[in-house]
Amino acid sequence: MLHLIWVLIVGAVIGVIGQLIVGRDMPGGWIGNIIAGLVGAWVGSSLLGNWGPVIGGMAILPSIIGAVVLVFVVSLVIGAMGKSRRS
Repeated sequence: MLHLIWVLIVGAVIGVIGQLIVGRDMPGGWIGNIIAGLVGAWVGSSLLGNWGPVIGGMAILPSIIGAVVLVFVVSLVIGAMGKSRRS
């Protein structure tokens, strides 16, 4: 149980860092940040491997890179959907 809480906290921090680097907000608030952090950790580890420091079972550097990519893609998709609705 404690490991799950730790993973959610680390996922949220990774999501926030990715959001700050991109400069755009992730929809869904903290839940969106946790999801971005967890999915970003999976994407980053899948593409870049597990190198660098590991906290909560997640390699931090690839996880942050994955979260940045995820937040950027999601913000582009949300932005495009918003523009198509206004037109």
